[in-house]
Amino acid sequence: MEDKLKLEIVTPYGTVFDAEVDEVTALGSEGEFGVMPGHAPFVTTLSVGTLSCKQGGQSIYFFVNWGYADVGPDHVVVLADSAERSEDIDVDRAHEAQKRAEEILRQTKEVDFARAEAALQRALARLHVKDQNNK
Repeated sequence: MEDKLKLEIVTPYGTVFDAEVDEVTALGSEGEFGVMPGHAPFVTTLSVGTLSCKQGGQSIYFFVNWGYADVGPDHVVVLADSAERSEDIDVDRAHEAQKRAEEILRQTKEVDFARAEAALQRALARLHVKDQNNK
């Protein structure tokens, strides 16, 4: 794997991606980070958002719902609550989730705002990932 990274994205439901890539970019809890071959090892938590990788000059985008990344000089292993390739994202479902979350947040009665905000964040992140793939 000279000048390559092995990227594995794993969820409780199975492996979403497992291949050699040229570089990885993800949204950590402390901000966005990039990894290229030879990177110093570290472990970080991931936020809801986009993870992308380059493979042979082509960008591949994923939605990641929280998790951890284990980075080494020749690998990135992502353990996520859930993850989806951009082409697998159901845009209609994401729009419906966005509408439901926004409606809950508009309510004046007692609601679980943290849960609604998290749902809204996931829906918007999915739509962003899908939009990145369409560029």
